[in-house]
Amino acid sequence: METPNPTNAPGPKPENNKHHLRYHLPHVHLTTVFGNDWFALKAEAFARFFGTPVFLISQTVIVGAWIVFNVIAISKPLWFDVYPFILLNLAFSLQAAYAAPLILLAQTRQADRDKAHSEADAAHREDLAKASMERQALAAQQTAVLVDLLAQNTQLTETTNELTKRIEQLTAELHARIVQDAPGSKPAA
Repeated sequence: METPNPTNAPGPKPENNKHHLRYHLPHVHLTTVFGNDWFALKAEAFARFFGTPVFLISQTVIVGAWIVFNVIAISKPLWFDVYPFILLNLAFSLQAAYAAPLILLAQTRQADRDKAHSEADAAHREDLAKASMERQALAAQQTAVLVDLLAQNTQLTETTNELTKRIEQLTAELHARIVQDAPGSKPAA
């Protein structure tokens, strides 16, 4: 529901207020880091998963179980990665080879999104400041008009007071003449 805004009111006009995120609309394409297809969504989820406690705890448990199993295995046929755990090192290298670019890409795009959002917020703050300055100028103008009207009212009140005194004086003089010129009245001594 839009609030009415008179056309002469300062600040953003109603046609500009149709979308409350209008400053962010030019940057909508930055909202998804890797795109909107299935792979992109899975890649973003994977990159986000790397920093979670669930991932760190799960990886620690798997690596610990891997090492314990290969150290305490009773017979050589059960060993699949003997000390110095070359297969485990290979798995970590493979994980790092995929994780590092995904994380760097996510950080780069997040920095781009943050920059775009800060620019949009700055534009919004500038518009708010401009609208505030317009409101202050309008308030100052209206205050000046009110002061002028008050001065005119004071002047009219003083003029009315003077005219009332003059009418009272003229009425007293007219009454005195009428009483003096009336038949059967005594002249004033």
